[in-house]
Amino acid sequence: MDLTLLAALGAGIAVITGIGAGIGIGIATSGLLQAIARQPEATGKLIPWFFTGMALAESTAIYGLVISILLIGKLP
Repeated sequence: MDLTLLAALGAGIAVITGIGAGIGIGIATSGLLQAIARQPEATGKLIPWFFTGMALAESTAIYGLVISILLIGKLP
């Protein structure tokens, strides 16, 4: 197989990590809203954990984007 084809395929697969991050952030947001609806007084305790989880989920998408940019940069 041609290395150019493999690099393009790898870049495409690396971009797919954004889908996982989107799903993770959606699930976390849903859980946060359900928790706030059940216990509104716990909002202050839940928000920092939500943002921590959201940052971790988003970091996977950023890593995928960086890897795909690096692979595309290697294409002739």
